[in-house]
Amino acid sequence: MNTYRIEIEGTVQGVGFRPFIFGLASRFKLFGSVCNGSGGVEIYLNTTQNILQDFLESIEEELPPLACVDKIKHTQVSFQQFSDFKIIATTEKGEKTVRIPPDVSVCTACEKELFDPQNRRFSYPFITCTHCGVRYSIVHSLPYDRSNTSMKFFEMCKNCEEEYNNPLNRRYHAQPIGCFDCGPRLELRNKKNRLDIKQKDIIDKLVSLLDEGNIVAVKGVGGYHLMCDATNEESILRLRERKNRPAKPFAVMVQDISSAKKLAKINKKEEEILVSYERPIVLLDALYANPIIAPNISRIGIFLAYTPLHLLILKKLGRPLIATSANVTDEPICTDIKDLQMLIDVYDYALEHNREIVNGCDDSIVMVVKDEEVILRRARGYAPASIKLPFKLKRKVLAFGANQKSSLAIGFDNQAILSPHIGDLSSIGSVEYYQSNIKTLQRMYSFKPEVIAYDKHPRYESSKIARQYLQKDDSLLDCSVQHHYAHILSTMAEKGLNEKVFGVAFDGTGFGDDGNLWGGEFLLCDYKGFERLAHLNYFKLLGGSKAIKEPCRVALSLLFELYGKKAFELDSPTVAAFSKVELSTYFIAWEKGLNSPLTSSVGRLFDAVASLLGVVQRMSFEGQSGMLLEEIYDETVQGYYRFEYKDTQINILPMLKEMIEERDVSKAVSKFFHTLVEIIATVYKPYDLPLVLSGGVFQNKVLLELLLDRFPKAIISKRIPPNDGGIALGQVAASLLVE
Repeated sequence: MNTYRIEIEGTVQGVGFRPFIFGLASRFKLFGSVCNGSGGVEIYLNTTQNILQDFLESIEEELPPLACVDKIKHTQVSFQQFSDFKIIATTEKGEKTVRIPPDVSVCTACEKELFDPQNRRFSYPFITCTHCGVRYSIVHSLPYDRSNTSMKFFEMCKNCEEEYNNPLNRRYHAQPIGCFDCGPRLELRNKKNRLDIKQKDIIDKLVSLLDEGNIVAVKGVGGYHLMCDATNEESILRLRERKNRPAKPFAVMVQDISSAKKLAKINKKEEEILVSYERPIVLLDALYANPIIAPNISRIGIFLAYTPLHLLILKKLGRPLIATSANVTDEPICTDIKDLQMLIDVYDYALEHNREIVNGCDDSIVMVVKDEEVILRRARGYAPASIKLPFKLKRKVLAFGANQKSSLAIGFDNQAILSPHIGDLSSIGSVEYYQSNIKTLQRMYSFKPEVIAYDKHPRYESSKIARQYLQKDDSLLDCSVQHHYAHILSTMAEKGLNEKVFGVAFDGTGFGDDGNLWGGEFLLCDYKGFERLAHLNYFKLLGGSKAIKEPCRVALSLLFELYGKKAFELDSPTVAAFSKVELSTYFIAWEKGLNSPLTSSVGRLFDAVASLLGVVQRMSFEGQSGMLLEEIYDETVQGYYRFEYKDTQINILPMLKEMIEERDVSKAVSKFFHTLVEIIATVYKPYDLPLVLSGGVFQNKVLLELLLDRFPKAIISKRIPPNDGGIALGQVAASLLVE
C-alpha cells in the first residue's frame, strides 16, 4: 500500500469532477482526498500500483458529461495514512492554468424537473446542476468556486445547502445552485418602471405581451436577446425598422428538435450539433423561403432553447421566437439594464433578472460542410477555448487579435486560451468592452505577459492598444504579425501541424508587408516565417473603406481597369449605380490614385462580381454579397473562366471580361466559383505539401464545398473560426519567432 498524488489537467472544475472522483473512490474502497487546484484537480490515494492503474483507466472511461481531460500525471509520495475519502477545500498554489468551463445548455434531468409539478423547482427559471447551466458568464476569477462568481450574493437556503454539500447529489458544488426561496429572481419592466407582478405570473404575462406583438428584451446567459413572435410579420418588420437592420437574417429560437425540423432540412450532423450541450445557432437550409426573417436567403439560423427560462417561454407560447442579440450596431451585446437603455427605442418591455452577468458572451454560430462542423462565431458554449499547441512557448504571450470579429488569446507552456467572440472594434463602446476582456483574462489567470503579439495594421484599434502596452512597459517584447500569416498559423496550431504547409488565405482585408491591402494570398508557411508565393493582381478600392460597404465602387474600379473611360458607355448594372458626374469624379480618383488603396482581396472580388452581375450594389451587412452569390449558384453548371498566372501574379481581368459578356447570371456566378477553385489548383499544383485554407472567404459554403470536393485532404479549422476570430491564436504561434 502506497500513497500517490494524481494531478489532472483539462476541463475538470465546475463540471462535477470531484464528486465523480468521490464516487469512484467509494466504488474502489479507497481512502484519500480530492480538491481543486490552480492547475486542475489534485487527488491523494492510499492504494496499490495495480488498483491505481484500474482507477486511472476508470477516470478516462467514465468522465462526467462536461469534463475533458488533457493530462493525468501520478507520482508516488511519502506515505500518508487516510481513514476515509474526503473532498477538501480548494488549494491555490502554483500558476493558474485550469480551464474555465463554458456556459452550457440545461440538461435533461433539470429539464424534467422543470416541468414536474411535484418537484420543488417546478417552473423555476434558473434550475441547474453540476452537469449544466452557467459557468463562464458568472465567474470573476479562478478557481471556479461560488465565492468567485456572481452567485456569492445569494445565500443558499437549507435545502439547497444540503444538496450543495452532499457528494452523492448531482448538485454537489453546483456553484449556480438556487431555488425560488434563495436564488435569482425575475423582474418584468416596461420602458420606465418595474411591473408589480408575482414571480409565478411573470412568464404568463411575458407570453401575453409576445402574443400581442411586442418586442421584449430578455436577459439570458451572456447578455440580452431582442425577442418577438417569429410568426408575426408585423413584429419582425418593426424590429427590423427599429434596429436599422433591413436585410440581415434573424436567428430563430425553437423549443426542441421537432420544432426545428418544421422550419429546416436537418441532416444527422446538424441535428447532433443542434441538440448538443453547446446549443449554437446552426445555419440550415430552410424548408421554405421567409423574406421577413431572411430576405433573399434560403438558409435560416436556428438554435434550440438552452436555458430553463427560454424553455418556459417557448412551451407557453407554442411558437418559435426571433432571438437576436440586443446591441446597437457594432457595439457589444448588452449585459445589464443600464446598457439596455441604449435600446430604449427598440424594445417595448424587458425581462430582467438579478444574477449579474460578469462576462458577456454572445451566441455561437456554426455551419456544417461535408459533414464537418465549421465554427463561424465562437462564443457561448465553446468559449473560453483551450487549444493544446504542438510546441512549447518560450514566453507568456498576450495576443490582441484583429479589428473585425475580434477575440483575444493568452499563451503559456503548450496551450493557448482564447476569449469568446468580442466583435468589431469600430466604436468607443466596443473598444472599452475589448479592453475589459483583456483585464478579465489577465485577472482570471493572474497572467503577466512577456510578449505582446498583434496585427501589423497601423490603424487597427487592437494594434493601437497593444502598442500602448509596449510603451508602458519596456520589458515586454514586441511581436507584430502579418495578418494572413496569422490566419494560416492559427489553423496549423489548432491542427497540431509542425511541418511546412501551403497556405491559402482569402479574406476581405489585411495589411501587407508592402503596405498594400492583401486578401488573395498563397503562402509557404511554417513557424519560422512565410514566403508569399502568389497573389491576385492588385486593384484599386475607390473611396477606401467606403468600398467595403459599396460593391459598386470596387466593380467600377475594375471596369476602369478593363475599359478606361469607355466604361462610362457600358450597359452595366455597376455603371447604372452612378450618376454621370460621379463616374467622371471617380475616374479621376482612380486614375490619380486618390483615396484608392491597392488590394489583392478575394473578399472585395466577391463584392465586385455581385455588383457587375446586378446582384447588389450597396450592402447593409458584411458578407451580404457572398451570401447572395451562394443563392444563385447552380451546381449543374460546369467550366471556369480564363485567368492568367505568371511570376506570382494572378490576373483576374480576363475572367471579369468573360463574365460581363455572359448573359446568364446563374451561369456567370457558378463559373466564378469554379474559377476560384481552378486558381487555387493551378498555384498549388507544383507543391507536395499540406493544403491549409483560412480566412473569412472560406465561410462561403459553396466555395468551401467545391474546394473540399477537389481537395478532400485540404485542412480547415474546426474549433476556431476561419475569419478574424482565429487571428489571435495565430499570433500566439508567431511569438515563437521572438528572440
